[in-house]
Amino acid sequence: MCGISGFIDFNRKSDRDTLMRMSGTLGHRGPDDKGHEFFELENSVIGLGFRRLAIIDLSPAAHQPMYNADNDCWIIFNGEIYNYSEIKAELVKSGFAFHSNSDTEVILKSFQRWGLSFVDKLIGMFAMCLFDRINGKIHFLRDRAGVKPLYYYHRDGLFLFGSELKVLHQHPDFRKELNEEALGHYFSYGYIPAPYSVFQNTYKLKPGHILTLNLASGRHHETKFWDVFDSYNRPKKSPAYEEALERTEELLVSAFNYRMVSDVPVGVFLSGGYDSSCVTALLQKNNTSKIKTYTIGFEDEKYNEAPHAAKVASFLGTDHHEYYCTYREALDLVPELPQIFDEPFGDPSAVPTTLVSRQARKHVTVALSADAGDELFAGYPRHKKSLSLLRKMFLFPSFSRKLLSKGLSFHSVGDLSKDDRLGKLKSCLASGDVVKAFEIINQTYSSAELKELFIRQLNPPPTVFDDGALLNDDNDILSKILAVEYKTYLSEDILHKVDRASMSASLEGRDPFVDHRIVEYVAGLPADYKMSDGIQKKMLKDIVHKHIPESLMNRPKMGFGIPLHKWLRNELKPLFDEHMNDDFIIRQGIFDLNTVRLLRNAYLGGKLPHFEKIWLLFSFQLWYRKWMS
Repeated sequence: MCGISGFIDFNRKSDRDTLMRMSGTLGHRGPDDKGHEFFELENSVIGLGFRRLAIIDLSPAAHQPMYNADNDCWIIFNGEIYNYSEIKAELVKSGFAFHSNSDTEVILKSFQRWGLSFVDKLIGMFAMCLFDRINGKIHFLRDRAGVKPLYYYHRDGLFLFGSELKVLHQHPDFRKELNEEALGHYFSYGYIPAPYSVFQNTYKLKPGHILTLNLASGRHHETKFWDVFDSYNRPKKSPAYEEALERTEELLVSAFNYRMVSDVPVGVFLSGGYDSSCVTALLQKNNTSKIKTYTIGFEDEKYNEAPHAAKVASFLGTDHHEYYCTYREALDLVPELPQIFDEPFGDPSAVPTTLVSRQARKHVTVALSADAGDELFAGYPRHKKSLSLLRKMFLFPSFSRKLLSKGLSFHSVGDLSKDDRLGKLKSCLASGDVVKAFEIINQTYSSAELKELFIRQLNPPPTVFDDGALLNDDNDILSKILAVEYKTYLSEDILHKVDRASMSASLEGRDPFVDHRIVEYVAGLPADYKMSDGIQKKMLKDIVHKHIPESLMNRPKMGFGIPLHKWLRNELKPLFDEHMNDDFIIRQGIFDLNTVRLLRNAYLGGKLPHFEKIWLLFSFQLWYRKWMS
């Protein structure tokens, strides 16, 4: 796990000092080593910067930027390739010699051997830059699920890139012009989805994509090498349930064991829920030494998973570490969030995720989380609720739904401090598409509410939610929901959160459930293997019950949260007032003052039904003061 940064400047104005400053912002991602290379070409200058967190091959031989024997191909790489040993063995048979035991060298020589098609061989997480000097091209690759981030900026002959957005601020020609259209997505979802970012001319490379920059023309293009929709669109399989269980567990064991590949200590985040208990149980079963597990606890029982995790750890016999966080620690972290995430981000669980990462880093350098279990096996409460509503809604033919929607044409958005269920129903009926309707049901701010919130009328650009037609008719409603969740909430919220929270503590987070082999198999299984008779995550639960008694696991699902809805009215009230006052809102010139007053007063008076609305606004204000003021 590392941080990469750099530039390709066709104006030839960028220099080594700028490269050093850009790379220097990523010290938290790579405290163990750093490297920089500066190239002067006829029509451009190129800078490659690297910060290293040493995980595999701790020796200087794994230093980056790394180059081949002919000095005509260079790489900087953030991530881990878990099956690098197998690929290396294949390359050795083809006559390649190696000077390190690093996965980076395996990537470099795989590119020499197979070209860009080498990416199909990789099992891992990655964001990388390959400088092919012979062919005059630079390639950027991002892993299938989007575990590792990669931002880029392209304007007026200047191409900047980095693992985090803060890297770009260090270049004197980077213009931080707010992308208000993309902001609409932030207030709808709590994140800004790829390929967009909060700034104009600034983008995230989409998961499963390769961006190639031609050094002769200065132009770039993108190609897709993987898409989870393809897995859902393949012909469905109907193996016997027990056969499907057995094959799924085999894939889980393989994925989990791969994530233990490391030359430094590894631990597991254990909450006591099904996903993290599955990871821990399967790893401990196949390991003679005790797995290190970590849990964060809170004094408030409503938010405290520590007792549940302790029972699971005791049953499995792990080396368990429990850390009780004081509310003061959590409170103190809230003002740090804009520095850690450096783009508006509205998931409140970023706070406990960062705290548990800091605690784990005292003992290990790598920690496994259990994200993606809900997206694979239909585990979120919204899956059950949305499925019930959408099944009823789409029983009606299209023309009937449109007529019903027109019958609600009298409805207007009204008061943003109240729940606009009728408005959402109207939009869902008019959508004509399961995926679009699922988006509308789960938006924090609806399209109509955004018109009330912003001074200027927005036209948010298209997202994955507009791609519902790309999922074929063999997919039932639940399959479409899970497919789109994998490309949206998992990638843009969960994986983004874990990367930033863990790397802020110089901890490598690994997500074994996102191994592409798992979703490629599970996507083709019948939907009722995942949710049946109201039982969510049926397959995963049945696998876990083979290793942990059901009586130990049977409890209501808990979110990874803290009582922020109380704190903003009490302990964090001064910070809230500082960022939500009329003067600040007026100076920004972004939001309608009367609408903000309405939301603010409703929240402070305890009359706002959805805390998420005020939290997204407050989080944006924190970010704006840090990066725009």
